[in-house]
Amino acid sequence: MKRTCAVLMAVTVALGTATAGVAGATGDHRPDTRTLQRDADALLKQGAPGVLVELDTPRGDVRVRSGFGDVAAKTPVPWNARFRIGSFTKTYVSATVLQLVGEGKLSLDDSVERWLPGVVAGNGNDGNEITVRHLLQHTSGLHDYVGELTYLFDRDQFVQNRFVSHEAADLVALAMKHPPLFQPGEAGKWEYSNTNFQLAGMVIESVTGRSWQSEVRNRVVRPLGLRDTVLPGTSSAVPGPNAIGYQRFLVDQTRPELDESWTEAIDVTEHDPSWGGAAGDMISSTEDGNRFLRALVSGKVLRPAQLAEMQKTVSTNEGFQGAWPGARYGLGLMWVPNSCGGSWSHGGDIHGFKTRNGVSSDGSRSVVVSINTDSMVPERGTPPPAKDQTVDLIEHALCGTR
Repeated sequence: MKRTCAVLMAVTVALGTATAGVAGATGDHRPDTRTLQRDADALLKQGAPGVLVELDTPRGDVRVRSGFGDVAAKTPVPWNARFRIGSFTKTYVSATVLQLVGEGKLSLDDSVERWLPGVVAGNGNDGNEITVRHLLQHTSGLHDYVGELTYLFDRDQFVQNRFVSHEAADLVALAMKHPPLFQPGEAGKWEYSNTNFQLAGMVIESVTGRSWQSEVRNRVVRPLGLRDTVLPGTSSAVPGPNAIGYQRFLVDQTRPELDESWTEAIDVTEHDPSWGGAAGDMISSTEDGNRFLRALVSGKVLRPAQLAEMQKTVSTNEGFQGAWPGARYGLGLMWVPNSCGGSWSHGGDIHGFKTRNGVSSDGSRSVVVSINTDSMVPERGTPPPAKDQTVDLIEHALCGTR
């Protein structure tokens, strides 16, 4: 989630001497390990306090880490760390909706109005014209409510309001104060909006009579044995071993071009994530993230027809193309070209944590990257990246580039 799309601003933290480490590597894996370690180390110069990477391959799994999970104590990110996954939550929610579609309980062509009467209305917004597909595909044209939560972008306001809880309906109502960016399904139009997935969570609840968290837990998390995956609701803690999540904020929100005007980093590990809800509040681990991605594209989560729908993609906007050249978006899942054919993925950004990932189209190889800040600013003298900071790492991990 960026500033207007829930991917929050980026930070740098004084690191001191970086620590690095490797787990699970054998002789057969050393080429992958060396490359992963080099790429993880490079993220420190881009402003990562600490990095944890897990690559799963047919030959076995490789994990590397670099930097610090606790900068003051100079301790590494735990190998089994849990972390907030931000918008990676959307893939779990989309898979849950698609399971319901496969069971005949709703259709991708159902209108939002059918399931949530009167919720999407006013200022030109019309739930009769927006379908479930539009929500999952980000082609609804709905305004993103995140920009209305100004405390998310200001240090003092965040400290004061970090434990405030939100209801999905109230967040959607914030979006309804604004006209749509374009007409639902308008040709060539695409805009990432967290409002879409708040509504998707509400649709799940309307269809099933149970919370979206309950449905994701019972349909995806438990069947796949994702023991580190948590749906926190309004709980502010990251349970179990975890790195500290660090965040800086722009000093002058009116002049974001002054990229050196940042506050000092603060510990934001604990906060109420309900502002993200079905758009981004889940917690997981590198192991669980890989297991989910591989199961998903291998057909262990969805029936073939619904997986095919999830993987029907449309072009994204200039912002996404800049971060991930050639990226296309399906239903809660993104396709990113690479030198070995491309990968499926969905990153996530939330205060204190940045998650990136990718899985080969056959599900044989996957990688999850966790960084314990969502506000990366390159060290002085380090050129800012032309693309998302993890593009090279994920390319090397999935394609075996040396």
